[in-house]
Amino acid sequence: MRLIGITGGVGAGKSTILEYIQAHYLCRIYLADQVAHAVREPGQPCHEALTALLGREILEEDGRIHRGRMAEKIFASPDLLKQVNAIVHPAVRVFLLGEIEKARQEGGVELFFIEAALLIECGYREIVDEMWYIYAAEDVRRERLLRSRGYSAEKTERIMESQLTEEAFRAGSDFVIDNSGAPEAAFRQIRGKLEGYTWRQ
Repeated sequence: MRLIGITGGVGAGKSTILEYIQAHYLCRIYLADQVAHAVREPGQPCHEALTALLGREILEEDGRIHRGRMAEKIFASPDLLKQVNAIVHPAVRVFLLGEIEKARQEGGVELFFIEAALLIECGYREIVDEMWYIYAAEDVRRERLLRSRGYSAEKTERIMESQLTEEAFRAGSDFVIDNSGAPEAAFRQIRGKLEGYTWRQ
């Protein structure tokens, strides 16, 4: 089983790349953000610790953590953000390692993708067989975030500044996909990378 990490800055188009891969290759894909949401659910590893750290005001009536309220708290405080990451990231890693092991034991999975902006910082380079960096020019990313998510210029800059530089992303990766232009250009790069693999549908 080939284990591949997909990383890149906000607005680089990682979701578009993974949607294409999902549609055209026999694979399993895990998005770290979705896993992070799952481990915050009531009864899961991070719920109690996050509630104790951030206060019960982040909870909805049913006991689930309200993502917007949590985000407002942590992004206003770099120290809180670090503490939250110290709770969530190890739990996500444990979950993913378990899923990787299950996939290996079950067999039949030949491409296993993990996607997250923080894969390099969180040490996944030592876990994956390959790290792919999805690159897009900063002006392209800003325009995408404004158009698709309605992010303000201030919010976009704040997120970008909190992430790795392009040089650091490239240094920590084995393969770069330029997704600055039309999606088909990026898809050609994916096909070129995976053309020797036998598990394409």
